[in-house]
Amino acid sequence: MKRTPVVFIHGAWLHALSWEPWVERFASRGFLACAPGWPGAPETAGELRGSPGVLRGIGLDVLTDHYAGIVRSFDIAPVIIGHSVGGLIAQHLIAADIGRAAVAIAPSPVNDVPQLELPFHVGQLTEDAEQVVSLSPERFHQVVANTVAVEEARLLHERYAVPAPLCLLSDLGYGGGHRSPRAAADVVNARRGPLLLVSGQEDRLVPDAATRAVYKQYGDTTAVTDLKQFADRAHSLVIDGGWRLVADHVLRWLSERGVRARPPES
Repeated sequence: MKRTPVVFIHGAWLHALSWEPWVERFASRGFLACAPGWPGAPETAGELRGSPGVLRGIGLDVLTDHYAGIVRSFDIAPVIIGHSVGGLIAQHLIAADIGRAAVAIAPSPVNDVPQLELPFHVGQLTEDAEQVVSLSPERFHQVVANTVAVEEARLLHERYAVPAPLCLLSDLGYGGGHRSPRAAADVVNARRGPLLLVSGQEDRLVPDAATRAVYKQYGDTTAVTDLKQFADRAHSLVIDGGWRLVADHVLRWLSERGVRARPPES
């Protein structure tokens, strides 16, 4: 019997391995779960930190086309689950009627919702010759994993943290860059599949207020759009010790919206 695919899309400063517990969790519930990396990315965060040049030129257009191709490659329309910029891409794809349903977790803002500046100065970033931006373990703790202890944040950084391409940050509107036309979603499409927006109320990279503002943009569509806010959670809510609470909420939401691991036989 065929299984419903789930495609996980990671965001800036995290490797695709950030989804490893989610992939296992969803697979155990019968879904065909996968977390494809960015084009050319090696298999581990450590390898990518050692060879950041593969990220050169990876912007929002490249990533959107990359994941659109993956989602379209399945015989059964997948569920798309994205975090950060992955959440933006998930919204863009589901609004274009690509995919069965979408979940956008701490998503980079779409349309005219303002992209807040990074909560640190550009001068505090580590920029290398390959045009990527890295976060030190200390900065990662401050802005990504700010609700967990220092040691947990250090371990998360070691396993999952990778540089982010400057061109992608510019496409998202950081540093005064012009936001890409791909940083958009058709918020009035009534034919699209259901969408769940998720925020962490202590998120310093994508504040809860930004996700709520995006949610309000969907107010004129009859398509299913839901919002879930997690108190005391940061941008790391998909990778820190509380990830299972978020994952299980998403699983329940999919079930409530009629998205099953094994779709009915045609």
